[in-house]
Amino acid sequence: MSENRRSRKEKPAKKPKRFVWLALPAALLVLGGGYYGYTVYQNRQEEAAAKKVLNSFIGAISDQKYSDLSALLTEESLESNGFNADEVSAKYEAIFTGIGAESFKASGIEVTPDDKDSDQFNFQYNGSLTTSLGELTELSYSGTITLADDQAKIDWSPQLIFPGMEGQDKVSISVDNATRGEILDRNNEPLAENGTLYQLGVIPGQLGTGDEKTANIKAIAERFDLTEDAIDQALAQSWVQDELFVPLKIIEPTDEMPTGTSLKETTGRTYPLGEAAAQLIGYLGNVTAEDIEKDETLASNGQIGRSGLEAAFDKELRGENGGKIAITDEDGAEKSVLLEKERADGKDIQLTIDAQAQKTAFDALQNQAGSTVVTEPKTGDLLVLASSPSYDPNKMTQGISQEDYDAYEQNEDLPFISRFATAYAPGSTFKTITAAIGLENGTIDPTQSIAIDGLKWQKDSSWGDYFVTRVSDVASVNLKDALVYSDNIYMAQQTLAMGEDAFRNGLSKLIFGETFDLPIAMNPAQISNEESFNSEILLADTGYGQGELLLNPIQQAAAYSVFANQGKLVYPRLVKEAEQKDKEVFKPETIEQINLDLTAVVSDANGTAHSLEALNIPLAAKTGTAEIKEKQDEKGQENSFLFAFDSQDQGFLMVSMLEDRQENQSATGLAPDLLTYLAENY
Repeated sequence: MSENRRSRKEKPAKKPKRFVWLALPAALLVLGGGYYGYTVYQNRQEEAAAKKVLNSFIGAISDQKYSDLSALLTEESLESNGFNADEVSAKYEAIFTGIGAESFKASGIEVTPDDKDSDQFNFQYNGSLTTSLGELTELSYSGTITLADDQAKIDWSPQLIFPGMEGQDKVSISVDNATRGEILDRNNEPLAENGTLYQLGVIPGQLGTGDEKTANIKAIAERFDLTEDAIDQALAQSWVQDELFVPLKIIEPTDEMPTGTSLKETTGRTYPLGEAAAQLIGYLGNVTAEDIEKDETLASNGQIGRSGLEAAFDKELRGENGGKIAITDEDGAEKSVLLEKERADGKDIQLTIDAQAQKTAFDALQNQAGSTVVTEPKTGDLLVLASSPSYDPNKMTQGISQEDYDAYEQNEDLPFISRFATAYAPGSTFKTITAAIGLENGTIDPTQSIAIDGLKWQKDSSWGDYFVTRVSDVASVNLKDALVYSDNIYMAQQTLAMGEDAFRNGLSKLIFGETFDLPIAMNPAQISNEESFNSEILLADTGYGQGELLLNPIQQAAAYSVFANQGKLVYPRLVKEAEQKDKEVFKPETIEQINLDLTAVVSDANGTAHSLEALNIPLAAKTGTAEIKEKQDEKGQENSFLFAFDSQDQGFLMVSMLEDRQENQSATGLAPDLLTYLAENY
């Protein structure tokens, strides 16, 4: 019994062995879990490295930093494809530059482990880019990434340039350039055309070497207003070879050609009227990366309208280049086509402008700050849109020197602005509108004369120091006198008599607040800054064309068209095929009364436009002066206006403005040549 008991007592001593065997699987599970966790972590790290190198590869192509590619590629893949790192970078540079590649983008990027090789990852993505022929899309890339020495690198092959490339394949491009549409006047005379230009260039091999080359480059720079750096940069382009022509700038033909230079005829944009129509027609500029971001159909080596109608109608004028981008073998035999497109030439745009009238109007302004607008009032056709001073659009398109551009930029008279679309207080020409409103609502009786004493007037003492002033001291003034002498006091009194509501109601029938259907940027005409004058002084001032009244010369011509159309307002149009629009504003008998008085402004010896009678042209006219000043008792800038139209056949209507006119100058004094031309042709 004692042995049995002893035996039973010994049995518990064996239990720890059972616990050891039970703990061993748990330990193995922990170790296995740790190994699995490490493996998962390691795989994730490797996958992250693979994704990183692929993103770096795509980024280098997108940023056109092709020299960065070499550090991302395996040496084995380069060697097996017959390339070294520098050759790969050079091949990308040559191909992508040659086709004008921009804005490379990748989408659908995927990186997955290779099922057969734990040291490799497979990748794929879709690529797109813009070329000189337009957008190239649906490029399906794929390949492998190899892990070695804790680094991930791409196994490169030519198909990573373009899918389908192999070995020593090349990429060729042939371009069939679209012809840009021309801008024509009403008589089919060109305002913007594709003419013959002369391209100055250098033949690198003829420049010599060393000091001789340096001296020749310096001579070229001095002769043609270039910098030596600009010439050096042109010569440093990757495609340049000794015998090739390297373009520098467009110049006028010359017999004085320094050593190493050559002239080559080319086709480019020219503007026959030059400065005379610059703000209207505009100019072209080279396409930039920013332009392509906004419109991926643009060719990277093309030009785009930068201002004026060249910009407004750029899409219609530009057309689309045709051509082909293809993969060829090393002998030039075509293997596959990446992109092919037929050429579509741009559309011509015909304007209502009369080129000869435009030039005559511009020349008449004598390079002073001003503008002239002429319409054919029955149709609304804009015959002239001239702004002065101006700039040469040929220089802007073909290459302007910094010195010339700075001269334009620093000109205080702002040659780049379009004064025909810039708003001004119209001055006394607007008295015609006030008179028409007063006749319509019955507050003006054309037969009644008003006694006015002196050259200044105020309603009462509540106006403080403010007075309305006039030029001629006429004791008794009726409507005709007010227009002939341009009497501010008469118009101020009549505007107050009709009241703000009646005055605004009449003005609302015109073009205030409206947007014209014209390809010209402008703000709508305004009556005042606020919806109400809140001031009798402001109401009175507006009646004779000042106050806060703002109309640009085009808007003035549209408003004044009622006088050439028996009360019908005809909207302006600039493109021949544009719809004609009009509306009834005043009664014919109202207009007839005012037109009689406007002819007297020319025929009467006291009329402010009497000097025009010497032209022997049937004219109705109204002059105006709008003064801009801070205080009443000071001399301010005076803008001079002339509104005139053919009183016999209503064949033309003009509004001319001279900004900050000097003593003995006026818009009327500059008008005779243009009025004579218009009378002979319209």
